[in-house]
Amino acid sequence: MAEIVTVARPYAEAAFKLSNELGQLAAWDDALRLLVAVVQNEQVADVIGNPNISGSQVESLLLDIVSDKVSSEVKNFVRVLVENKRLVLLPEISRQFAELKLKAENSIDASIVSAFPLTDAQLGELTAQLVKRFDRQIRAQVTVDPELLGGVKITVGDVVVDASVRGKLQAMAYGLKS
Repeated sequence: MAEIVTVARPYAEAAFKLSNELGQLAAWDDALRLLVAVVQNEQVADVIGNPNISGSQVESLLLDIVSDKVSSEVKNFVRVLVENKRLVLLPEISRQFAELKLKAENSIDASIVSAFPLTDAQLGELTAQLVKRFDRQIRAQVTVDPELLGGVKITVGDVVVDASVRGKLQAMAYGLKS
């Protein structure tokens, strides 16, 4: 795992640097996500992994699929990945690129799981508290999980705040067992 992260880093940084210079961070983020979806497609993955299919054929297939959906610079990036046999790194490159983009935008993703749907006012208040705590803009992804019984569970990066009833009951049960 660490090897994939390490090998993908220069590609993600190069893509970020170029897209930032071109003012196309969002477009590149979308393009990388699209490419990840394409290479993870079962049929495309079979073609990519087939030793009887040349790099130029793989490149041609990928570029035909994404043709007018990506810029010429992204197409060149795909060519470099194919040439260096690094297509397998695309998911990690995309992940690292997204992190670099968020950092440049002074933003961070937050996963908010609630037992019940949050009102706009509740979400606004919760987001404001997260902005204050993390000193960054928050991109909240909200989901509902009735199994929490009540409250919310928030994940921001590697920080988890479990303010759910279920989490509190589990903490109490653990405390009683100790």
